[in-house]
Amino acid sequence: MDLIQVILLALIQGITEFLPISSSGHLLLPKELFGWSDQGLAFDVAVHVGTWFAVILYFRRDLWSMARDWGLHLGARQEATDNSRLAWYLILATLPAAFAGLALDSVIEAHLRSTLVVALTTLIFGAALGWADWRGSRQRTLLDMTWKLALIIGLAQALALIPGTSRSGITITAALFLGLTRHDAARFSFLLSVPVIALSGGYKTLQLWLQSGPVPWGDLLWGALLAGLSAFVCIHYFMQYISRMGMMPFVVYRFILGGVLLLLVFA
Repeated sequence: MDLIQVILLALIQGITEFLPISSSGHLLLPKELFGWSDQGLAFDVAVHVGTWFAVILYFRRDLWSMARDWGLHLGARQEATDNSRLAWYLILATLPAAFAGLALDSVIEAHLRSTLVVALTTLIFGAALGWADWRGSRQRTLLDMTWKLALIIGLAQALALIPGTSRSGITITAALFLGLTRHDAARFSFLLSVPVIALSGGYKTLQLWLQSGPVPWGDLLWGALLAGLSAFVCIHYFMQYISRMGMMPFVVYRFILGGVLLLLVFA
């Protein structure tokens, strides 16, 4: 890849990874418009590592508190706390996507990675996000989280294996449907991305390890750095303004993106 392609794709991945607007839909646009070839597995791993470090850095205090209390509770040295319970809920919510990914990855790669599928899922799940934001009671916080709510959000996250769904979009949608506030719906979604991206990145790293060929280290380092920086900035401003802004700007944006992708398909 040339430098312009590296910069653009890394920024797209970093910005769209945590916004409810579908990173896969955006990564299709430059390919369709400029005729670029696929960026390759190594670059995918690099930008995912960058976004993973970004979310860990932003929520470092929350993650440390959860890891500490979870470890103490697991070792029976401390009663369950809000932090340890939240850690268990995140583990539970990760399992459906992990099992679905192992079972369906090859099927999705073979049959669902098309511009038409991404366009349709961008529109359908964009409408679901708007409905959830409109109808959700927004009365629950993470202190009201239960294992049933966490499992439902985890099952919804498994749908994000379908390209165009948006992992953050579908988990926030489910959380809003279940009555969480916008802020806590986004917070749970972002915290949930830590184990999910770790598993996905580890799986892709294993695939990369089994492949042979030269590794473009310069492209990978730039990609990881730019994706991480843009993701951190995106998370910061999203968490600052989401309670006041709501989800409708992202719903409208998804409708526009889905429409553009449909035009590219049928044109």
